[in-house]
Amino acid sequence: MTPETGKTSIPIPERTRPPRAARRGAIAIRFRPGPAAIAAAALVCLLIGLLYLALQIRTIFSDQLKQEYAGLVLEAVERAESARNQVGIWQQLPDATEARAAGYRHARTELAHRLASLAALVNASPSAAPRLSPASFTADADLRDTDAVLGTVSAWWRAQRDADSADVRLRIAHVARTLIASAALLFCMLITALGMYAKRNRLLAGQSHEFEWAALHDAMTGLPNRRKLFATLEAAATKLSARSASCKIAVLYIDLDGFKQVNDSLGHRVGDEFLIAVSKRFRESVRKVDVVARIGGDEFAVLVREFSTNAELGEIARRLIACVVQTDLTMGVGMVSASIGIASFPDSVDDYHRLVAAADEAMYRVKRNGKNSYAFADRAN
Repeated sequence: MTPETGKTSIPIPERTRPPRAARRGAIAIRFRPGPAAIAAAALVCLLIGLLYLALQIRTIFSDQLKQEYAGLVLEAVERAESARNQVGIWQQLPDATEARAAGYRHARTELAHRLASLAALVNASPSAAPRLSPASFTADADLRDTDAVLGTVSAWWRAQRDADSADVRLRIAHVARTLIASAALLFCMLITALGMYAKRNRLLAGQSHEFEWAALHDAMTGLPNRRKLFATLEAAATKLSARSASCKIAVLYIDLDGFKQVNDSLGHRVGDEFLIAVSKRFRESVRKVDVVARIGGDEFAVLVREFSTNAELGEIARRLIACVVQTDLTMGVGMVSASIGIASFPDSVDDYHRLVAAADEAMYRVKRNGKNSYAFADRAN
């Protein structure tokens, strides 16, 4: 019998997921608020605060109108009570004369008129106030009922006026607290946004400085590159033209003899270490005002900003050659020396734009004549 062939299942690797803390960190970084988000949040908070203030102020005005209406009703009550007192005075007169009867009728008519005005004012109230019955408005209504109505109306509307007054005071306090909180919130958000904006500007300025530095310097040795050398040379020449004619500048062009064999036999790592070490010695052997630049590969240049005689330049060249020899001995390479060409302006070169090229030509003349030395550029005809 042929054994039954089973199907082999290939395990599918489970999709790896980053830890929860890492995901939270990534989300926090992704949603980190910027100045624009802070400003938008401040604007939303301001709009919400203004809407709340508008509603509160509208309610305050409504309560003030209710207070004024309650004051009108209470004035009408006082006028009705005054008319009721007049009726009581005429009632208490002892003489039953025609004049007393006429005065009493007039007082009752005036009281009915005052009560009708009060009822019209109370019944027209926009608030849910107790309505007055028309039976209390007649001239022959029971005075005890009238006194009870006036007392009830006076008590209810005084309580309503006091409640509206307390509500107005409470809402004014809310408005004041909201204004203070909104101002504090906006101030904090403004300070936060300004701080973030300043921090971002500092970061961008730092990055811009780093980019500018990287564009003008050699990444491995940290020395200025060819672009920086020519910019510094032009600035020095421009400054030189405005000073005394006795001031001069010079360029020493350095090429490392035998450096290619270092890379080929010992490797590029040793070659890079040699370049870094010799660059440091070059920088330490010249003045701080002078510029040491790496032109490219194993070629360097030194810009001497001011000198008096060629003997000074020769001394600088010998120190630079000694730097290469010391580096070679320290690292145990035993195959690297230096050839240096020297050109000065305005002595040997009358155009500073050709200063580096003239020093380069003088350096190649040294190489053709045995290397490990220096030579000055020929004077311009």
